[in-house]
Amino acid sequence: MRLTHFDHSCLLVERDGARILFDPGDFSHGFDGITGLDAILITHQHPDHADPDRLPALVEGNPDAALYTDPQTAALLGDPWTAVFPGDEFRIGKVRATGAGGVHAVIHPDMPLIDNTAFFLGTADNPYEFLHPGDSLFVPAKAVPEQSVDVLAFPAAAPFLRIGDAIDYLRAMKPRVAVPIHQGMLNDHGRKLHYSRYTALGPSDTEFRVLPLESSTEVS
Repeated sequence: MRLTHFDHSCLLVERDGARILFDPGDFSHGFDGITGLDAILITHQHPDHADPDRLPALVEGNPDAALYTDPQTAALLGDPWTAVFPGDEFRIGKVRATGAGGVHAVIHPDMPLIDNTAFFLGTADNPYEFLHPGDSLFVPAKAVPEQSVDVLAFPAAAPFLRIGDAIDYLRAMKPRVAVPIHQGMLNDHGRKLHYSRYTALGPSDTEFRVLPLESSTEVS
């Protein structure tokens, strides 16, 4: 699996010949002009995950890309976006994708909840190789050890997130590799502080790997 981080929550995942772009939002950079995408997946409607100004050009430049998002965002964007509900399964080339979760994390009780579809990528034998949770702390049911998430796109900082909550989420998920995302609101000092806590207090068997921005990294 090859990953490219375009800052914040925008990730390009390349697996088995498929090129899948997640959450091209307005905190991200470097995804403009990308072509040859097989799919664009958006977890929810917030502009830091779906930039309303740049998204139309991205879609236009990738006319063959399948477009998937949560139900509310699909209704906002209209055709040809496909709504993905928890439990929905679909194929992107040889890659199996599965919708999960369904709800954005609570920012404040007085703020209405919105849809948030987390996306698994994998194979028929292991559909849980990769998880992009969007703005949620979704923990899948793990009935058997083989269903543990191998690579987690890990929300590192957010209005809904304390460091303690993030550490508990990382411990609950126990991924083999955690790559921090959603860090665009942190300055250098904040990233250093957060990352040091996650490295020190996360699961001992989890590799916490910070991806270089706009450079492809093989995660195997």
